[in-house]
Amino acid sequence: MGIFARFFEKVASLRGEPSPADIAELQETLISSDIGPSFTKEILEIVKRERGDLSLAVKSALMKSFISGPREISRRQPLTTIMVVGVNGTGKTTTVAKIAQRFHLSGEKVLLTAADTFRAAAIEQLSTWAGRIGVVVHSSSTGSDPASVAFDGARRAVDEGFTLHIIDTAGRLHTANNLMSELSKVKRVVEKVSQIDEVLLVLDGTVGQNAIVQAREFATAVPITGLVLTKMDGSAKGGALLAIERELSIPIKLIGMGEKVQDLEDFEPSHFIDRLLAS
Repeated sequence: MGIFARFFEKVASLRGEPSPADIAELQETLISSDIGPSFTKEILEIVKRERGDLSLAVKSALMKSFISGPREISRRQPLTTIMVVGVNGTGKTTTVAKIAQRFHLSGEKVLLTAADTFRAAAIEQLSTWAGRIGVVVHSSSTGSDPASVAFDGARRAVDEGFTLHIIDTAGRLHTANNLMSELSKVKRVVEKVSQIDEVLLVLDGTVGQNAIVQAREFATAVPITGLVLTKMDGSAKGGALLAIERELSIPIKLIGMGEKVQDLEDFEPSHFIDRLLAS
């Protein structure tokens, strides 16, 4: 990523302070990386006043964007239930598969429930992934009630001794109130059978400030416990991660770095900042 690298190299070669043109160039870079206007202003103030190690000062400021606390996926014995939500096109169903692959390889008995019943393609996609990974999928016909499918999946997870149940919900628009309320219904009926331990919101990391708008809307429907940022493979839009967690106070738990099923990483703030600053 390295969105700061060229600027730091330029500053290091200067005998005096950065010129207004240098500052303007950095401002343009920060805004284009989707850090957001308020945070951009803070970084520019640091650059203008810092007389010591600029890279260290900026890293310290960036680290303050992230909330403290654990970022691991919550686990419960004997069954962990994860509900995955997000807008169409974010890579939600692929993310479900990536999470399933990770836990399947660690020896978990995984069930995927295809609760996105509005699109036949969504059910087919999840079933295809399940076949590749070697896990079980619970599904029904297109047009079935999503909450009923999720409820039946939860019952199956309990009755058949699965240790991880992941529910793939419809990729609904965050502006569709009736569809958002359906998410609340899915959560309510599933929890009649088993507690939902995680509600993960999948966001496209390249859409910047719009991801924050999406997250706020989804949070009105269900309590979001963690974020998964996708499409972060070498994107210059990496600053979106800073803005998203800073604005929402919801931990980023995972990032998708590619299309392959293994391209899923635990999110480590310090490691991410190092990559953001690196040349």
